[in-house]
Amino acid sequence: MSLDQQIQTLIDNAPQDGSTPGAIAAIAPVLKAFADRLRHQHYYILQTPDSNWLMTTLSNRLNVDLEKSVIYGFPSFEDAKASEPQSNAPQLLAVSLPVTHILFQLLALDRVESLILFETPGERDMGVEVKRQDLQKAIALQLQQYRSAPPSNLA
Repeated sequence: MSLDQQIQTLIDNAPQDGSTPGAIAAIAPVLKAFADRLRHQHYYILQTPDSNWLMTTLSNRLNVDLEKSVIYGFPSFEDAKASEPQSNAPQLLAVSLPVTHILFQLLALDRVESLILFETPGERDMGVEVKRQDLQKAIALQLQQYRSAPPSNLA
């Protein structure tokens, strides 16, 4: 599914409340710009059977008081399953999601600071970090421009 198709799906599945589809269309350029920096159009996210994404808390080795919560995205099902923590927790599912949908969902995850996306199958040593704060700032700027733009007179 292309990025444009992914955005259209977000718009089509938005609440038809008169404003949400338009807001999603307004932020579409930001979602696409962030997605264009990444290699894949879909990533696998580990989630619980009740569809909650697996969140991981990372600690700084030099300053243990510094922590941040992240969600990992993997380029393949095999990578996602290989990263699954070994525990007595409920079975996790590796679910493929369109990258723009992941970015859009990141906006709503207040407790998550970053999304770490691994780009190369089989390689989990280095990923691309998408900070929720950076995405929120770019979207806020886009919405500010959208709201201040004069209404179009298409008849």
